[in-house]
Amino acid sequence: MLSRIGRPREWLLRRRCRTLLRDLDVPAPLDVGDLCRRLGEQRGRPIELYEYPIRVPGPFGLWFRLRDRDAIFYQRESVRWHQDHIILHELGHLLGQHPSDAGVLDADTEVIRNDPPTELDWQEGDEGDVSRRRRTCYDDRYEREAELCATIIQEWGSVLAADSAPADDPAEQRISRSLTHHQGWR
Repeated sequence: MLSRIGRPREWLLRRRCRTLLRDLDVPAPLDVGDLCRRLGEQRGRPIELYEYPIRVPGPFGLWFRLRDRDAIFYQRESVRWHQDHIILHELGHLLGQHPSDAGVLDADTEVIRNDPPTELDWQEGDEGDVSRRRRTCYDDRYEREAELCATIIQEWGSVLAADSAPADDPAEQRISRSLTHHQGWR
């Protein structure tokens, strides 16, 4: 997927994202939570989302690869559109199978580990088997690729949302989808 000089080949990433979203049968408008649920089912590893007050300045999101599931933490103190982008960015790391920063202790991950959300059920083995990506800039290829993945998915979701049928009737929606010009993953 990367050229010899290390720059992402955007067209390959676009094709990969489109294929994934088509295979998951993600409807418009894009619902990031639904996308995570469908992807988790396909992979056989649930993806849990946690709104969390991550300190500022710092990362906006963190991905933890736990023993039997993935957990994405995203900044509570942000608008919904940005939160969706943060989640999609972390999904970009997950989809790209990017290496983690495992073994690097930092304040952000330690705060979450020491004060997890009440709905997060840390299981035996999770504490010692946490991997994550944590960067606050886009100067490495993994960060650029994850950011591009998030942008591509969110961009296509916006285009499809503009084309989606507002009708409640499934027959009307089916006809509308058949007759309108779709871009993105359709």
